[in-house]
Amino acid sequence: MTLRYNLAAKGFVVSEAASGPQGLELARAKPPDLVVLDLMLPELSGEEVCRAIRAGSDVPILMLTARAGESDKVAGLGLGADDYMTKPFGIREFMARVEALLRRSELVPQPQSDGERLQVAGFILDASSRRATLDQREVKMSPREFCLLFFMLGNPGRVHSREALLRAVWGAEFHGDSKTVAVHIRWLREKFEAFPTLPFRINTVFGVGYRVDLAPGVQLLR
Repeated sequence: MTLRYNLAAKGFVVSEAASGPQGLELARAKPPDLVVLDLMLPELSGEEVCRAIRAGSDVPILMLTARAGESDKVAGLGLGADDYMTKPFGIREFMARVEALLRRSELVPQPQSDGERLQVAGFILDASSRRATLDQREVKMSPREFCLLFFMLGNPGRVHSREALLRAVWGAEFHGDSKTVAVHIRWLREKFEAFPTLPFRINTVFGVGYRVDLAPGVQLLR
């Protein structure tokens, strides 16, 4: 109630859910600009709600929890949360984090490449329509996933550190955890598991970063 009052006092329109399923239904029916997510929810845990929201949305998520351990924070960020606050906390800090997350989300990512279309064999990334297709089958991606892959596929064979990918895709104004990159890389890999004909791979270069390698005999067309 206190959080809702302070958010409303700042001019935010607040929708509130009392359970995990209700919150997930609300987020899908009326996509918000920001999700404040308590981990201790009835019926469906905050972790499960976060995972479900992240499956199809880049909306900023601020997790609230009574768990203060570093491993809990890492787990929350690993699920896709953008920020993590441990109870109890001050309302001024909470409002500052909300406003910071909203500022970051206003930075709409754009493909970082000279061309508007990338093609590797039967895989096409079209920046003008924000569509990805493999052998004419559409691959659903969030805007951030699309831009991350567009940047990496546009620079095949080159290793990118997490920090470099944050600057290129999330922008210089983003000050979140670099684990965000690892989470998005994992989601991209999971999406492509169902496509055995994928003509490239996203490889981890341990201790350095990530690299896209094209399959033998194929070329990148712009």
